[in-house]
Amino acid sequence: MKAIILVAGYATRLYPLTKTTPKPLLEVGGKPIIDYILEEINTLDDVDEVFVVSNHKFASHFEKWAEGLNNPKKVTVLDDGTTNEDNRRGAIGDILYTVEQGNIDDDVVIIAGDNLFTYKLADNEKFFREKGADCVCVKEMNDYEALKSLGVAEMDENGKIIGLEEKPQEPKSNKAAFATYMYTKDTVKLFRQYIDEGNKPDAPGNFLHWLHTRKPVYGWIMTGECYDVGTLAALEEVREIFK
Repeated sequence: MKAIILVAGYATRLYPLTKTTPKPLLEVGGKPIIDYILEEINTLDDVDEVFVVSNHKFASHFEKWAEGLNNPKKVTVLDDGTTNEDNRRGAIGDILYTVEQGNIDDDVVIIAGDNLFTYKLADNEKFFREKGADCVCVKEMNDYEALKSLGVAEMDENGKIIGLEEKPQEPKSNKAAFATYMYTKDTVKLFRQYIDEGNKPDAPGNFLHWLHTRKPVYGWIMTGECYDVGTLAALEEVREIFK
């Protein structure tokens, strides 16, 4: 299994903090956000390499970070060559870039580099292995208004996703999908098809929308929290929680 951490965004909503520092390297609780993600990836015995895909503006920052690690798993930083919001590849474009640059022919775990979470990736992988199929992390939420700003999944009694809607005005379930994905090696081959068909390359959830109509995808219900550090207010909130 290979791990991919997506860190190629520009985080303009966090300016001025992220003008000179990439969001995943902002500190929370005394260490960079990305360290929390890497520590969880390290609990997965099957993962033998971690790819961190950055834009060109911040690639050197992540290379310096990686050089300072004493990590049990190999960490490879990739520069996707983009320099601003206008020429960025998008998250799905970056996944495809990583798959092709890294010659990945394995199962993958893909995580957004700005997500702080308290659930256990080992539990997620156990579910993934039991199902033998692609899966996404979901959280049961009873905040109806919050669901309207998230991707909402409908699932059957076996956990199979039977419907997905992004930012619905009327959510059809209480299950929100978050940007932690586990895909089989066969599905990894479909990223090229997805892009070649002209589908949107930006949000990683777009690929999930496309995929679940073509093959079984399951929702793993997390036992924990996931925080999307997208705004200054969200950053201050997680700093308070993790201090």
